[in-house]
Amino acid sequence: MDDYSEAFRQNVKYYRRRQSVSQTELSIRCDCAIGTIGGIEAGKSKPSFDMILKIANALKVTPADLFICDVSKDKAKIKRELKDQFDTMIDQL
Repeated sequence: MDDYSEAFRQNVKYYRRRQSVSQTELSIRCDCAIGTIGGIEAGKSKPSFDMILKIANALKVTPADLFICDVSKDKAKIKRELKDQFDTMIDQL
C-alpha cells in the first residue's frame, strides 16, 4: 500500500509541475484548503476518494494515472535501468 501512496504523491507533484501549476492554484481548482495539496505531496495527509477525483480532474488526467509508478521516467530511461538491473543479475550468476 505504501508504494501506491508514494507513487500517488510523486505523480501529483509531477503532473502539477509539468503543467506549471502551483500548489495554491491546484488547491483552488480542487476547492480545498491551500495547505491540502502540500500535505498530500509531502505525504503528510492522505486524500479522500473525492479529493483524488478532484485532483485528477484538475490536472486533466485519469485517477489511474496518479497511481502509476514513477510516470516521470521516460521509456528510454526505464529500459536502461531494467537493462542495468538485468546485467547485474547475470553477472552475479
